[in-house]
Amino acid sequence: MTTPSTAPSKLGIAGAATLVRFTIRRERWTVPWWLAGIGTLMAVQSTSSQSLYDTPEKLAQLRETMSANAAAVAMGGPTRLLDTIGGEVVFEIFAYLAITAALMNMFLIGRNTRSDEESGRAELVRSARVGRRAPMTAALGTALIADVAVAVVVGGAAALTGLPVAGSLLLGVAIGGVGFTFAAATAVAAQVFENPRTVYGAVTALIAAAYILRAVGDVGPDAVSWTSPIGWGQRTLPYVADRWWPIALFVVASSSLIAVAFLLSERRDFGAGLLRYRTGRATASPLLGSSIGLVWRLQRAAISAWCVGVFVLGIAYGSFADSIEEFLRDNPEIAAYLAGDAQDAVNSYLALTLSMLALPAAAYGIGGVLRARGEESSGRAELILAGPVGRVWWLSGYLAVAMAGSAAVLIAGGLGTGLAYGVTVHELSQAPRLALAAAVYVPAVWVIVAVATAAVGWCPRVSATLTWVYFGYVAVATIFADAFGLPGWFAAASPLRHTAPVPMDDIDPSALVALLVVAAVIAGAGLLGFRRRDLTG
Repeated sequence: MTTPSTAPSKLGIAGAATLVRFTIRRERWTVPWWLAGIGTLMAVQSTSSQSLYDTPEKLAQLRETMSANAAAVAMGGPTRLLDTIGGEVVFEIFAYLAITAALMNMFLIGRNTRSDEESGRAELVRSARVGRRAPMTAALGTALIADVAVAVVVGGAAALTGLPVAGSLLLGVAIGGVGFTFAAATAVAAQVFENPRTVYGAVTALIAAAYILRAVGDVGPDAVSWTSPIGWGQRTLPYVADRWWPIALFVVASSSLIAVAFLLSERRDFGAGLLRYRTGRATASPLLGSSIGLVWRLQRAAISAWCVGVFVLGIAYGSFADSIEEFLRDNPEIAAYLAGDAQDAVNSYLALTLSMLALPAAAYGIGGVLRARGEESSGRAELILAGPVGRVWWLSGYLAVAMAGSAAVLIAGGLGTGLAYGVTVHELSQAPRLALAAAVYVPAVWVIVAVATAAVGWCPRVSATLTWVYFGYVAVATIFADAFGLPGWFAAASPLRHTAPVPMDDIDPSALVALLVVAAVIAGAGLLGFRRRDLTG
Protein backbone atom coordinates (compact mmCIF):
# COMPACT_ATOMS: atom_id res chain seq x y z
CA MET A 1 0.00 0.00 0.00
CA THR A 2 1.37 3.42 -1.01
CA THR A 3 1.54 5.91 1.84
CA PRO A 4 1.02 9.66 1.29
CA SER A 5 4.72 10.32 1.89
CA THR A 6 5.86 7.88 -0.83
CA ALA A 7 3.20 8.75 -3.41
CA PRO A 8 5.01 11.86 -4.78
CA SER A 9 8.23 9.84 -5.17
CA LYS A 10 6.48 7.13 -7.15
CA LEU A 11 4.82 9.76 -9.35
CA GLY A 12 8.15 11.51 -9.95
CA ILE A 13 6.96 14.79 -8.46
CA ALA A 14 8.85 14.77 -5.16
CA GLY A 15 9.76 18.33 -4.22
CA ALA A 16 7.16 19.88 -6.53
CA ALA A 17 5.47 21.84 -3.73
CA THR A 18 8.78 23.42 -2.74
CA LEU A 19 9.53 24.24 -6.37
CA VAL A 20 6.11 25.90 -6.73
CA ARG A 21 6.96 28.23 -3.86
CA PHE A 22 10.35 28.93 -5.41
CA THR A 23 8.83 29.61 -8.85
CA ILE A 24 6.25 31.96 -7.37
CA ARG A 25 9.04 33.87 -5.67
CA ARG A 26 11.00 33.92 -8.92
CA GLU A 27 8.03 35.29 -10.86
CA ARG A 28 6.90 37.73 -8.17
CA TRP A 29 7.94 40.77 -10.22
CA THR A 30 6.94 39.49 -13.66
CA VAL A 31 3.43 38.11 -13.27
CA PRO A 32 2.02 41.19 -11.44
CA TRP A 33 2.94 43.35 -14.42
CA TRP A 34 1.03 41.02 -16.74
CA LEU A 35 -1.93 41.10 -14.37
CA ALA A 36 -1.83 44.89 -14.17
CA GLY A 37 -1.82 45.16 -17.95
CA ILE A 38 -4.70 42.71 -18.36
CA GLY A 39 -6.75 44.41 -15.67
CA THR A 40 -6.12 47.84 -17.16
CA LEU A 41 -7.18 46.71 -20.64
CA MET A 42 -10.37 45.24 -19.24
CA ALA A 43 -11.24 48.29 -17.15
CA VAL A 44 -10.49 50.79 -19.91
CA GLN A 45 -12.52 48.89 -22.53
CA SER A 46 -15.45 48.42 -20.17
CA THR A 47 -15.69 52.07 -19.16
CA SER A 48 -15.14 53.21 -22.74
CA SER A 49 -17.84 50.99 -24.24
CA GLN A 50 -20.38 51.85 -21.55
CA SER A 51 -19.70 55.54 -22.14
CA LEU A 52 -19.94 55.34 -25.93
CA TYR A 53 -23.01 53.08 -26.17
CA ASP A 54 -25.05 54.28 -23.23
CA THR A 55 -28.45 53.84 -24.91
CA PRO A 56 -30.11 50.81 -26.55
CA GLU A 57 -30.37 52.78 -29.80
CA LYS A 58 -26.62 53.34 -30.00
CA LEU A 59 -25.94 49.70 -29.27
CA ALA A 60 -28.44 48.60 -31.92
CA GLN A 61 -26.79 50.91 -34.46
CA LEU A 62 -23.40 49.49 -33.61
CA ARG A 63 -24.72 45.94 -33.98
CA GLU A 64 -26.15 46.73 -37.40
CA THR A 65 -22.91 48.35 -38.58
CA MET A 66 -20.57 45.68 -37.22
CA SER A 67 -22.66 42.77 -38.45
CA ALA A 68 -22.45 44.10 -41.99
CA ASN A 69 -18.65 44.32 -41.94
CA ALA A 70 -16.75 41.03 -42.26
CA ALA A 71 -13.46 42.62 -41.23
CA ALA A 72 -14.96 43.96 -38.00
CA VAL A 73 -16.45 40.54 -37.21
CA ALA A 74 -13.12 38.84 -37.93
CA MET A 75 -11.31 41.20 -35.56
CA GLY A 76 -14.01 41.09 -32.86
CA GLY A 77 -15.96 37.87 -32.62
CA PRO A 78 -19.46 36.43 -32.96
CA THR A 79 -22.02 39.16 -33.57
CA ARG A 80 -24.39 37.64 -31.02
CA LEU A 81 -22.18 39.25 -28.38
CA LEU A 82 -23.46 42.66 -29.54
CA ASP A 83 -26.90 41.98 -28.05
CA THR A 84 -25.86 43.53 -24.71
CA ILE A 85 -23.39 46.19 -23.61
CA GLY A 86 -21.42 43.60 -21.66
CA GLY A 87 -21.26 41.41 -24.73
CA GLU A 88 -20.04 44.40 -26.73
CA VAL A 89 -17.15 44.76 -24.30
CA VAL A 90 -16.32 41.08 -24.81
CA PHE A 91 -16.58 41.55 -28.59
CA GLU A 92 -14.03 44.35 -28.47
CA ILE A 93 -11.50 43.05 -25.96
CA PHE A 94 -11.72 39.26 -25.56
CA ALA A 95 -9.23 38.27 -28.26
CA TYR A 96 -6.64 40.75 -26.99
CA LEU A 97 -7.01 39.62 -23.38
CA ALA A 98 -6.80 35.98 -24.46
CA ILE A 99 -3.63 36.57 -26.46
CA THR A 100 -2.05 38.48 -23.57
CA ALA A 101 -2.89 35.67 -21.13
CA ALA A 102 -1.55 33.09 -23.58
CA LEU A 103 1.75 34.97 -23.95
CA MET A 104 2.09 35.30 -20.18
CA ASN A 105 1.71 31.54 -19.81
CA MET A 106 4.04 30.81 -22.70
CA PHE A 107 6.88 32.82 -21.17
CA LEU A 108 6.22 31.51 -17.66
CA ILE A 109 6.36 27.85 -18.71
CA GLY A 110 9.24 28.37 -21.14
CA ARG A 111 11.35 30.20 -18.55
CA ASN A 112 10.86 27.53 -15.91
CA THR A 113 11.30 24.46 -18.12
CA ARG A 114 13.27 24.67 -21.35
CA SER A 115 15.25 27.80 -20.47
CA ASP A 116 16.29 26.30 -17.13
CA GLU A 117 17.47 23.15 -18.88
CA GLU A 118 19.48 25.16 -21.39
CA SER A 119 21.13 27.30 -18.71
CA GLY A 120 21.93 24.34 -16.43
CA ARG A 121 19.75 25.52 -13.54
CA ALA A 122 17.41 22.54 -13.92
CA GLU A 123 20.33 20.15 -13.60
CA LEU A 124 21.31 21.73 -10.29
CA VAL A 125 17.73 21.47 -9.05
CA ARG A 126 17.43 17.82 -10.07
CA SER A 127 20.69 16.94 -8.36
CA ALA A 128 18.77 17.37 -5.10
CA ARG A 129 15.93 15.14 -3.90
CA VAL A 130 13.60 16.23 -6.67
CA GLY A 131 11.55 13.99 -8.94
CA ARG A 132 12.01 13.97 -12.70
CA ARG A 133 8.55 15.42 -13.26
CA ALA A 134 8.72 17.94 -10.42
CA PRO A 135 10.09 20.97 -12.37
CA MET A 136 7.40 20.80 -15.03
CA THR A 137 4.74 20.07 -12.41
CA ALA A 138 5.86 23.15 -10.49
CA ALA A 139 5.85 25.31 -13.61
CA LEU A 140 2.34 24.19 -14.52
CA GLY A 141 1.19 24.64 -10.92
CA THR A 142 2.51 28.20 -10.92
CA ALA A 143 0.81 28.85 -14.27
CA LEU A 144 -2.47 27.59 -12.84
CA ILE A 145 -2.14 29.96 -9.89
CA ALA A 146 -1.34 32.83 -12.26
CA ASP A 147 -4.39 32.00 -14.39
CA VAL A 148 -6.64 31.96 -11.35
CA ALA A 149 -5.27 35.44 -10.62
CA VAL A 150 -6.05 36.41 -14.23
CA ALA A 151 -9.64 35.24 -13.78
CA VAL A 152 -9.97 37.26 -10.57
CA VAL A 153 -8.44 40.39 -12.11
CA VAL A 154 -10.54 40.26 -15.30
CA GLY A 155 -13.77 39.41 -13.47
CA GLY A 156 -13.09 42.00 -10.79
CA ALA A 157 -12.25 44.76 -13.28
CA ALA A 158 -15.42 44.00 -15.25
CA ALA A 159 -17.67 43.89 -12.20
CA LEU A 160 -16.17 47.00 -10.62
CA THR A 161 -16.80 48.98 -13.82
CA GLY A 162 -20.50 48.18 -13.69
CA LEU A 163 -20.94 44.94 -15.65
CA PRO A 164 -23.06 42.07 -14.26
CA VAL A 165 -21.22 39.88 -11.75
CA ALA A 166 -22.28 36.52 -13.25
CA GLY A 167 -21.02 37.40 -16.72
CA SER A 168 -17.87 38.95 -15.26
CA LEU A 169 -17.05 35.73 -13.42
CA LEU A 170 -17.56 33.67 -16.58
CA LEU A 171 -15.44 36.07 -18.62
CA GLY A 172 -12.58 35.83 -16.13
CA VAL A 173 -12.70 32.02 -16.08
CA ALA A 174 -12.75 31.91 -19.89
CA ILE A 175 -9.66 34.13 -20.18
CA GLY A 176 -7.88 32.06 -17.54
CA GLY A 177 -8.88 28.89 -19.41
CA VAL A 178 -7.34 30.14 -22.63
CA GLY A 179 -4.16 31.03 -20.78
CA PHE A 180 -3.77 27.65 -19.09
CA THR A 181 -4.48 25.77 -22.31
CA PHE A 182 -1.52 27.52 -23.91
CA ALA A 183 0.55 26.85 -20.78
CA ALA A 184 -0.06 23.14 -21.40
CA ALA A 185 0.75 23.58 -25.10
CA THR A 186 4.04 25.26 -24.14
CA ALA A 187 4.87 22.31 -21.88
CA VAL A 188 4.49 20.01 -24.89
CA ALA A 189 6.62 22.28 -27.09
CA ALA A 190 9.32 22.32 -24.40
CA GLN A 191 9.65 18.55 -24.79
CA VAL A 192 9.74 18.65 -28.58
CA PHE A 193 12.18 21.49 -29.19
CA GLU A 194 15.65 21.92 -27.76
CA ASN A 195 15.92 25.71 -27.92
CA PRO A 196 13.75 28.15 -25.93
CA ARG A 197 13.44 30.48 -28.91
CA THR A 198 12.08 27.64 -31.02
CA VAL A 199 9.60 26.81 -28.25
CA TYR A 200 8.42 30.41 -28.14
CA GLY A 201 8.20 30.55 -31.93
CA ALA A 202 6.12 27.37 -32.12
CA VAL A 203 3.69 28.46 -29.40
CA THR A 204 3.39 31.95 -30.88
CA ALA A 205 2.45 30.30 -34.17
CA LEU A 206 -0.20 28.28 -32.33
CA ILE A 207 -1.61 31.45 -30.77
CA ALA A 208 -1.72 33.11 -34.19
CA ALA A 209 -3.40 30.03 -35.67
CA ALA A 210 -5.98 30.06 -32.87
CA TYR A 211 -6.76 33.72 -33.60
CA ILE A 212 -7.04 33.11 -37.35
CA LEU A 213 -9.24 30.02 -36.95
CA ARG A 214 -11.50 31.97 -34.62
CA ALA A 215 -11.73 34.82 -37.14
CA VAL A 216 -12.47 32.47 -40.05
CA GLY A 217 -15.19 30.76 -38.04
CA ASP A 218 -16.80 34.05 -37.06
CA VAL A 219 -16.96 35.18 -40.68
CA GLY A 220 -17.64 31.77 -42.27
CA PRO A 221 -18.51 28.28 -40.98
CA ASP A 222 -19.09 28.44 -37.24
CA ALA A 223 -17.55 24.99 -36.74
CA VAL A 224 -14.10 26.38 -37.54
CA SER A 225 -14.18 28.59 -34.43
CA TRP A 226 -14.65 25.50 -32.29
CA THR A 227 -11.13 24.39 -33.26
CA SER A 228 -9.66 27.42 -31.46
CA PRO A 229 -9.30 27.93 -27.69
CA ILE A 230 -9.99 31.63 -28.27
CA GLY A 231 -13.19 30.62 -30.05
CA TRP A 232 -14.20 28.41 -27.12
CA GLY A 233 -13.83 31.33 -24.75
CA GLN A 234 -15.85 33.72 -26.87
CA ARG A 235 -18.61 31.17 -27.29
CA THR A 236 -19.25 31.13 -23.57
CA LEU A 237 -21.12 34.33 -24.52
CA PRO A 238 -20.62 36.25 -21.24
CA TYR A 239 -23.40 38.76 -20.50
CA VAL A 240 -25.50 37.30 -23.34
CA ALA A 241 -26.16 33.61 -22.63
CA ASP A 242 -23.58 32.90 -19.87
CA ARG A 243 -22.82 29.41 -21.15
CA TRP A 244 -20.50 27.52 -18.80
CA TRP A 245 -20.23 24.23 -20.65
CA PRO A 246 -17.46 25.37 -23.12
CA ILE A 247 -15.19 25.73 -20.05
CA ALA A 248 -15.07 21.93 -20.05
CA LEU A 249 -13.18 22.11 -23.36
CA PHE A 250 -10.34 23.95 -21.62
CA VAL A 251 -10.21 21.26 -18.94
CA VAL A 252 -10.12 18.43 -21.47
CA ALA A 253 -7.60 20.12 -23.77
CA SER A 254 -5.20 21.20 -21.02
CA SER A 255 -5.38 17.83 -19.26
CA SER A 256 -4.67 16.00 -22.51
CA LEU A 257 -1.76 18.27 -23.40
CA ILE A 258 -0.24 17.92 -19.92
CA ALA A 259 -0.48 14.14 -20.19
CA VAL A 260 1.25 14.28 -23.59
CA ALA A 261 3.96 16.57 -22.18
CA PHE A 262 4.76 14.14 -19.36
CA LEU A 263 4.71 11.20 -21.76
CA LEU A 264 7.15 12.94 -24.12
CA SER A 265 9.42 13.97 -21.23
CA GLU A 266 10.03 10.27 -20.53
CA ARG A 267 11.17 9.70 -24.10
CA ARG A 268 13.93 12.27 -24.39
CA ASP A 269 17.29 12.89 -22.81
CA PHE A 270 17.64 15.62 -20.24
CA GLY A 271 18.59 18.90 -21.94
CA ALA A 272 17.61 17.59 -25.38
CA GLY A 273 14.42 17.78 -27.40
CA LEU A 274 12.64 15.10 -29.37
CA LEU A 275 13.59 17.03 -32.51
CA ARG A 276 17.35 17.40 -32.61
CA TYR A 277 19.20 20.16 -34.39
CA ARG A 278 20.21 19.16 -37.86
CA THR A 279 23.89 18.77 -38.63
CA GLY A 280 25.50 22.04 -39.63
CA ARG A 281 27.84 22.72 -42.52
CA ALA A 282 31.44 21.58 -42.34
CA THR A 283 32.63 25.18 -42.61
CA ALA A 284 31.04 28.28 -41.15
CA SER A 285 29.60 31.03 -43.28
CA PRO A 286 31.93 34.04 -43.72
CA LEU A 287 29.15 36.07 -42.13
CA LEU A 288 29.84 34.37 -38.80
CA GLY A 289 33.34 35.83 -38.79
CA SER A 290 31.95 39.01 -37.20
CA SER A 291 29.96 39.55 -34.03
CA ILE A 292 27.18 41.35 -35.90
CA GLY A 293 26.97 38.40 -38.32
CA LEU A 294 26.48 36.07 -35.37
CA VAL A 295 23.72 38.30 -33.97
CA TRP A 296 21.98 38.31 -37.34
CA ARG A 297 22.25 34.51 -37.53
CA LEU A 298 20.68 34.16 -34.08
CA GLN A 299 17.83 36.59 -34.73
CA ARG A 300 16.93 36.15 -38.38
CA ALA A 301 14.20 33.60 -37.63
CA ALA A 302 12.65 35.90 -35.02
CA ILE A 303 12.73 38.85 -37.42
CA SER A 304 10.99 36.77 -40.09
CA ALA A 305 8.32 35.61 -37.65
CA TRP A 306 7.65 39.16 -36.42
CA CYS A 307 7.46 40.44 -40.00
CA VAL A 308 4.91 37.78 -40.95
CA GLY A 309 2.84 38.34 -37.81
CA VAL A 310 2.71 42.13 -38.13
CA PHE A 311 2.07 41.83 -41.88
CA VAL A 312 -1.02 39.72 -41.08
CA LEU A 313 -2.07 42.23 -38.43
CA GLY A 314 -1.70 44.98 -41.02
CA ILE A 315 -3.94 43.06 -43.40
CA ALA A 316 -6.59 42.87 -40.68
CA TYR A 317 -6.40 46.63 -40.10
CA GLY A 318 -6.32 47.48 -43.80
CA SER A 319 -9.35 45.37 -44.66
CA PHE A 320 -11.45 47.59 -42.37
CA ALA A 321 -10.21 50.93 -43.76
CA ASP A 322 -12.61 51.16 -46.70
CA SER A 323 -15.67 51.03 -44.43
CA ILE A 324 -14.35 53.33 -41.70
CA GLU A 325 -16.06 56.43 -43.10
CA GLU A 326 -19.47 54.76 -43.04
CA PHE A 327 -18.73 53.34 -39.62
CA LEU A 328 -17.89 56.78 -38.22
CA ARG A 329 -20.96 58.29 -39.79
CA ASP A 330 -23.12 55.72 -37.99
CA ASN A 331 -21.08 55.97 -34.76
CA PRO A 332 -19.76 59.53 -34.41
CA GLU A 333 -18.56 58.89 -30.84
CA ILE A 334 -15.78 56.65 -32.21
CA ALA A 335 -14.26 59.68 -33.98
CA ALA A 336 -12.74 60.63 -30.62
CA TYR A 337 -10.23 57.81 -31.10
CA LEU A 338 -8.92 59.23 -34.37
CA ALA A 339 -6.38 62.00 -34.77
CA GLY A 340 -8.38 63.95 -37.34
CA ASP A 341 -12.00 64.68 -38.13
CA ALA A 342 -14.56 62.63 -40.02
CA GLN A 343 -13.81 64.49 -43.27
CA ASP A 344 -10.47 62.75 -43.48
CA ALA A 345 -11.68 59.59 -41.80
CA VAL A 346 -9.78 56.99 -43.81
CA ASN A 347 -6.38 58.67 -43.58
CA SER A 348 -6.98 59.41 -39.92
CA TYR A 349 -7.76 55.74 -39.32
CA LEU A 350 -4.70 54.65 -41.29
CA ALA A 351 -2.49 57.01 -39.28
CA LEU A 352 -3.83 55.50 -36.06
CA THR A 353 -3.25 51.94 -37.27
CA LEU A 354 0.32 52.70 -38.38
CA SER A 355 1.12 54.16 -34.96
CA MET A 356 -0.32 51.02 -33.38
CA LEU A 357 1.75 48.82 -35.71
CA ALA A 358 4.80 50.69 -34.44
CA LEU A 359 4.22 49.10 -31.04
CA PRO A 360 4.90 45.46 -32.03
CA ALA A 361 7.85 46.69 -34.10
CA ALA A 362 9.24 48.37 -30.99
CA ALA A 363 8.52 45.22 -28.97
CA TYR A 364 10.70 43.19 -31.33
CA GLY A 365 13.45 45.83 -31.10
CA ILE A 366 13.36 45.73 -27.30
CA GLY A 367 13.57 41.95 -27.31
CA GLY A 368 16.48 42.07 -29.75
CA VAL A 369 18.52 44.39 -27.55
CA LEU A 370 17.64 42.52 -24.35
CA ARG A 371 19.03 39.37 -25.97
CA ALA A 372 22.44 40.95 -25.36
CA ARG A 373 21.67 41.05 -21.66
CA GLY A 374 20.64 37.39 -21.82
CA GLU A 375 23.94 36.45 -23.45
CA GLU A 376 25.78 38.41 -20.77
CA SER A 377 23.97 36.83 -17.81
CA SER A 378 24.43 33.31 -19.24
CA GLY A 379 28.18 33.80 -19.61
CA ARG A 380 28.28 33.39 -23.39
CA ALA A 381 29.12 37.06 -23.95
CA GLU A 382 32.30 36.64 -21.93
CA LEU A 383 33.49 33.91 -24.31
CA ILE A 384 33.06 36.21 -27.29
CA LEU A 385 34.56 39.25 -25.59
CA ALA A 386 37.59 37.17 -24.63
CA GLY A 387 38.52 37.29 -28.33
CA PRO A 388 39.41 40.32 -30.46
CA VAL A 389 35.95 41.87 -30.07
CA GLY A 390 35.42 45.20 -28.32
CA ARG A 391 32.56 45.71 -25.90
CA VAL A 392 31.06 48.63 -27.78
CA TRP A 393 31.28 46.76 -31.09
CA TRP A 394 29.62 43.68 -29.58
CA LEU A 395 26.64 45.55 -28.12
CA SER A 396 26.43 47.68 -31.27
CA GLY A 397 25.77 44.48 -33.21
CA TYR A 398 22.65 43.79 -31.18
CA LEU A 399 21.58 47.41 -31.49
CA ALA A 400 22.06 47.44 -35.26
CA VAL A 401 20.15 44.21 -35.84
CA ALA A 402 17.37 45.34 -33.49
CA MET A 403 17.02 48.65 -35.33
CA ALA A 404 17.09 47.06 -38.77
CA GLY A 405 14.69 44.33 -37.69
CA SER A 406 12.22 46.73 -36.06
CA ALA A 407 12.21 48.84 -39.23
CA ALA A 408 11.53 45.74 -41.33
CA VAL A 409 8.70 44.66 -39.02
CA LEU A 410 7.04 48.07 -39.15
CA ILE A 411 7.33 48.38 -42.92
CA ALA A 412 5.93 44.85 -43.30
CA GLY A 413 2.92 45.95 -41.25
CA GLY A 414 2.46 49.03 -43.42
CA LEU A 415 2.74 46.90 -46.55
CA GLY A 416 0.06 44.53 -45.25
CA THR A 417 -2.24 47.42 -44.39
CA GLY A 418 -1.75 49.01 -47.80
CA LEU A 419 -2.20 45.72 -49.65
CA ALA A 420 -5.49 44.90 -47.90
CA TYR A 421 -6.79 48.45 -48.28
CA GLY A 422 -5.68 48.58 -51.91
CA VAL A 423 -7.51 45.36 -52.73
CA THR A 424 -10.76 46.67 -51.20
CA VAL A 425 -10.61 49.96 -53.15
CA HIS A 426 -8.96 48.47 -56.27
CA GLU A 427 -5.85 50.63 -55.91
CA LEU A 428 -2.77 48.46 -55.43
CA SER A 429 -0.65 51.61 -55.29
CA GLN A 430 -1.81 51.90 -51.68
CA ALA A 431 0.64 49.13 -50.74
CA PRO A 432 3.87 51.07 -51.43
CA ARG A 433 2.21 54.29 -50.24
CA LEU A 434 1.46 52.91 -46.78
CA ALA A 435 4.75 51.01 -46.57
CA LEU A 436 6.48 54.36 -47.06
CA ALA A 437 4.15 56.00 -44.55
CA ALA A 438 5.05 53.28 -42.02
CA ALA A 439 8.73 54.08 -42.50
CA VAL A 440 8.04 57.57 -41.13
CA TYR A 441 7.41 55.99 -37.71
CA VAL A 442 10.78 54.18 -37.71
CA PRO A 443 12.75 56.98 -35.92
CA ALA A 444 10.24 56.91 -33.05
CA VAL A 445 10.63 53.13 -32.78
CA TRP A 446 14.41 53.53 -32.74
CA VAL A 447 14.14 55.89 -29.76
CA ILE A 448 12.40 53.09 -27.84
CA VAL A 449 15.10 50.62 -28.92
CA ALA A 450 17.75 53.11 -27.79
CA VAL A 451 16.11 53.30 -24.35
CA ALA A 452 16.51 49.51 -24.09
CA THR A 453 20.20 49.90 -24.99
CA ALA A 454 20.67 52.54 -22.31
CA ALA A 455 19.01 50.28 -19.74
CA VAL A 456 21.32 47.39 -20.66
CA GLY A 457 24.33 49.71 -20.50
CA TRP A 458 23.63 51.36 -17.16
CA CYS A 459 21.09 49.23 -15.26
CA PRO A 460 21.63 45.65 -16.48
CA ARG A 461 19.90 43.81 -13.65
CA VAL A 462 16.63 45.74 -14.06
CA SER A 463 16.99 46.53 -17.76
CA ALA A 464 14.07 44.33 -18.82
CA THR A 465 11.73 45.77 -16.20
CA LEU A 466 12.63 49.39 -16.96
CA THR A 467 12.36 48.94 -20.71
CA TRP A 468 9.03 47.12 -20.70
CA VAL A 469 7.54 49.65 -18.26
CA TYR A 470 8.54 52.41 -20.66
CA PHE A 471 7.07 50.43 -23.56
CA GLY A 472 3.81 50.09 -21.63
CA TYR A 473 3.74 53.83 -21.05
CA VAL A 474 4.24 54.48 -24.78
CA ALA A 475 1.46 52.02 -25.62
CA VAL A 476 -0.98 53.73 -23.23
CA ALA A 477 -0.03 57.17 -24.55
CA THR A 478 -0.49 56.01 -28.15
CA ILE A 479 -3.79 54.18 -27.77
CA PHE A 480 -5.64 55.97 -24.98
CA ALA A 481 -4.27 59.50 -24.56
CA ASP A 482 -6.62 61.17 -27.08
CA ALA A 483 -9.61 58.92 -26.50
CA PHE A 484 -9.70 59.58 -22.76
CA GLY A 485 -8.62 63.19 -22.85
CA LEU A 486 -5.40 62.66 -20.91
CA PRO A 487 -3.42 65.88 -20.31
CA GLY A 488 -0.89 66.84 -22.97
CA TRP A 489 2.10 66.42 -20.65
CA PHE A 490 1.24 62.76 -20.08
CA ALA A 491 2.31 61.71 -23.58
CA ALA A 492 5.24 64.12 -23.88
CA ALA A 493 7.86 61.39 -23.31
CA SER A 494 6.42 59.12 -26.00
CA PRO A 495 8.37 59.41 -29.27
CA LEU A 496 5.29 58.41 -31.27
CA ARG A 497 3.59 61.61 -30.09
CA HIS A 498 6.32 63.62 -31.82
CA THR A 499 5.80 61.91 -35.19
CA ALA A 500 3.42 63.48 -37.71
CA PRO A 501 0.29 61.30 -38.15
CA VAL A 502 1.11 60.19 -41.68
CA PRO A 503 -0.71 59.70 -44.06
CA MET A 504 -3.26 62.14 -42.61
CA ASP A 505 -0.66 64.90 -42.28
CA ASP A 506 2.47 65.70 -44.26
CA ILE A 507 5.86 64.41 -43.16
CA ASP A 508 7.71 66.71 -40.74
CA PRO A 509 11.42 66.30 -41.61
CA SER A 510 12.62 68.35 -38.64
CA ALA A 511 10.77 66.10 -36.19
CA LEU A 512 12.25 63.00 -37.82
CA VAL A 513 15.76 64.42 -37.61
CA ALA A 514 15.20 65.36 -33.97
CA LEU A 515 14.03 61.83 -33.13
CA LEU A 516 17.06 60.34 -34.89
CA VAL A 517 19.35 62.60 -32.89
CA VAL A 518 17.62 61.63 -29.64
CA ALA A 519 17.92 57.94 -30.54
CA ALA A 520 21.63 58.36 -31.32
CA VAL A 521 22.32 60.19 -28.06
CA ILE A 522 20.45 57.68 -25.89
CA ALA A 523 21.99 54.70 -27.68
CA GLY A 524 25.44 56.27 -27.43
CA ALA A 525 24.96 56.76 -23.70
CA GLY A 526 24.00 53.10 -23.38
CA LEU A 527 27.11 51.96 -25.25
CA LEU A 528 29.25 54.20 -23.05
CA GLY A 529 27.69 52.75 -19.92
CA PHE A 530 28.31 49.19 -21.12
CA ARG A 531 31.93 50.03 -21.86
CA ARG A 532 32.49 51.46 -18.39
CA ARG A 533 30.83 48.80 -16.25
CA ASP A 534 31.74 45.22 -15.36
CA LEU A 535 30.03 42.23 -16.92
CA THR A 536 27.33 40.92 -14.57
CA GLY A 537 25.66 37.56 -14.28
